[in-house]
Amino acid sequence: MTVRVDDATHHPVRRANKVPRFVTLMSPVLQALMRRGVPMGPNVLLTVHGRKTGAPRTTPVAIIEVEGRRWIWSPWGDVHWAMNLRAAGRATVSVRGREEAVTATELDEPGRVAFFRDTFTPFAKAMRGGEAFVRVVDGVSLDDPAEVAARTRVFELHQAG
Repeated sequence: MTVRVDDATHHPVRRANKVPRFVTLMSPVLQALMRRGVPMGPNVLLTVHGRKTGAPRTTPVAIIEVEGRRWIWSPWGDVHWAMNLRAAGRATVSVRGREEAVTATELDEPGRVAFFRDTFTPFAKAMRGGEAFVRVVDGVSLDDPAEVAARTRVFELHQAG
């Protein structure tokens, strides 16, 4: 994450991290397919109101579901959807035409370490090619949960109301 200081207020202003180019190119394709009901594994469409405009923003994300609990993570840290979700605290998750309102709780760094150590790494290893996918596509090695936790963001999702 890049932090700069606002010239007028002298307060830090967070800037979003950049998502890899291939993700930027593939997201509209994934969104179109998913809106038409094409199953994409653990991927869902996440719609969050923008922190500046208030306009709804939709992006595909993968849900990690283990023992009835659900999380989403940003391998690239503070990207726009993660910053929007942090600010809003709520979102809509859409899968094959079904929408669900959710609230989101961001995990702190010790919570992220535990998540990567105890939940995500076993989840990825249990999926055929899961660990390789995370390494190649997300650019994350799961060998050191503390290192991963230091540079990523994780939100636990809860059914709203």
